Amino acid sequence: MSIVLAALAAATATSPAPAPAPADPRAAQEIVRQCEGKDGFSDPAPPARIFGNVWYVGTCTVSVLLVTGPEKHVLVDAGMEDAVPQVLANVRKLGFNPKDIGLIVSSHEHFDHVGGLAALQKATGARFVATAEAAKVIRSGKVSPADPQAQEIHGSPKARVDHIIRTGDVMSLGPLRLTAFATPGHTEGSTSWYWKSCEGTDCRTVTYIDSLTALPLGTYRFADHPDRVAMFRSTFAQVEALECGILLTPHPSASAMFERMTGERPLADPAACKNLAAGARDRLEKALAK
Repeated sequence: MSIVLAALAAATATSPAPAPAPADPRAAQEIVRQCEGKDGFSDPAPPARIFGNVWYVGTCTVSVLLVTGPEKHVLVDAGMEDAVPQVLANVRKLGFNPKDIGLIVSSHEHFDHVGGLAALQKATGARFVATAEAAKVIRSGKVSPADPQAQEIHGSPKARVDHIIRTGDVMSLGPLRLTAFATPGHTEGSTSWYWKSCEGTDCRTVTYIDSLTALPLGTYRFADHPDRVAMFRSTFAQVEALECGILLTPHPSASAMFERMTGERPLADPAACKNLAAGARDRLEKALAK
């Protein structure tokens, strides 16, 4: 059994946490209403509870999650630089103080997910952790030349990385425990996370799977980069083997997050990770054929 599979099994077996209030699908319905027809990375969306102590505070197309504790909170991803005021406003609208965010973690080192990191660090004082591969890009503010999208995307403001992590590392903040596991492919530093959240006695593993998209831009061809293809295939195999509980993703559309938050689809699907990996594998094969 892999480190990730074993740890996820252990997480499912732990005792329930104190009960938060149940999610209200009407808040998610308001996201859908306000975001209809919008596809900009910074288009504003209202906040909503997803499950237990997990809240959506991002934009219409880019996820930023708030995982709350009794005193300190964790922010998962940082969004776009120009979306930071909205993210902070969403946190406040939910009744939380941004100064109580003690830790920020991220999915990967592209501008739409860490562009707002430096500004959020300044606003909250939170520590930030990343893999060595992601840290190199985040500290420099420059896109990695090896990135399949490097020819057509821009970098982000330089940001501080306080600690280097690797697969299996557990980030603790009060009673909160978030576990990292590397899922490289989309970027070399792609990182996924899981943790446990409860509503009453209903405790679930929440799994935040990083983008699995094989998106070559400019003259990049995956057929010329077998090492990158091997990264993707290893990640697909890892993800499809997970029973991911409640699946969340850096772009809500990748996993029908809003539809599941409204109750249009089940919030938790035992086949969610398997289906996510299968779709990504199909897209990689199509990219290889070009």
